[in-house]
Amino acid sequence: MRLVIGFVIGVLVTMVATQYVVPALAGGDGVEDGELVILSGLDQSEGGQRQALVDQWNDIRPANPARIVELPANADQAHSEMVAHAQSGAEQVDIYNLDVTWMAEFADAGFIRPLEDADTTGFLEKPLRTCRYDGKLWGLPFNTDAGLLYYRRDIVDVPPETASEMRETIEEAKPDGMRAGLTTQLADYEGLTVAVHEAVWAAGGEVVGADGRVALDSDEAQAALRRLADDVRDADVNLQASLEFDELASTHAFGAGQALFMRNWPVAYRTLGHSVEFGVTPLPGGSVLGGQNLAVAAKSERPRAAQELIEFLTDPRSQQILFERGGLAATRDIIYLDSAVTSRYPYAKTLETAIQNARLRPVTPHYTAFSECLRGVVRELLVTGSLPPDAVDRLARCLEGR
Repeated sequence: MRLVIGFVIGVLVTMVATQYVVPALAGGDGVEDGELVILSGLDQSEGGQRQALVDQWNDIRPANPARIVELPANADQAHSEMVAHAQSGAEQVDIYNLDVTWMAEFADAGFIRPLEDADTTGFLEKPLRTCRYDGKLWGLPFNTDAGLLYYRRDIVDVPPETASEMRETIEEAKPDGMRAGLTTQLADYEGLTVAVHEAVWAAGGEVVGADGRVALDSDEAQAALRRLADDVRDADVNLQASLEFDELASTHAFGAGQALFMRNWPVAYRTLGHSVEFGVTPLPGGSVLGGQNLAVAAKSERPRAAQELIEFLTDPRSQQILFERGGLAATRDIIYLDSAVTSRYPYAKTLETAIQNARLRPVTPHYTAFSECLRGVVRELLVTGSLPPDAVDRLARCLEGR
């Protein structure tokens, strides 16, 4: 029965995305006319599907034409520019496309406003959770993300389920001539922060505990960090160039046959193409939850129109287009039952499982400063083999904004 229902849903969603044409619409009562500006990072969808959706909106809502203003691809630079825009208000911005870790900061600072009467039915639970802060809903999830383990399917018969199994597989299966067992993202940006969280979680520890306190001094976290440092310095285990890699660089290295495994986001799936024979499995130990959310700017003069645009961009039809045509992981569960999506992306159910099991990074208005501080102490760890003695105190101050 589930297969039948899934097939019917897939057919219906595909028909909606490929055939249904929305008639020109006017906004509801009280919806403001005028242009809507979306401030966003770089669109990484295949074929510019975000812009394609905005073009569709412009066709059906001529009273509220929308345009995207793109910021640098580097997340740290994009964050700085978004904050500068929000603080100055010199230029019109109606919608922010925010990384999930920035939501608390923008809400706490009064840069965005809570959504009113938004229908949250059908969204995946974890991505929707990133839109809530201080008991309020501040946005809707535009696209989501979870780390995956890519492996050479022509070499590895059974993908590992734990970090220890992965190390054993590297020792036993890595061919002579292959440079290393694993490539990942360890450059001094958010990729390193993600790597630390995932390493600590895989060992049963916490970076920040449920009580909101830094927990890197626990036995589990300390053991995980020592293992991380040992693995990073072992050229057979970790591709040494990964210390300067971002997502694209590690994808190129894996595609060139330099490593047996790769930790990366779903975007690497379509980038790899047919460069190597690879498979995809959930990341051993679990993944950080990534993604972006759409929120209404507090200074927008058209908040109701902006919310309607957000609801359009996150509705099932738009989510299906973003995933099937653009390769961005959908935030609604129905999309993972669609036959067109699963045909093009056979790993879709694996990805959905990874998203459902993914975990949130610390929710704090001071996340950006905390992440930078965490990277600083971990870079010291990778050089010396141990955390600096004041690491926990430094991190606690950053977490609290001191």
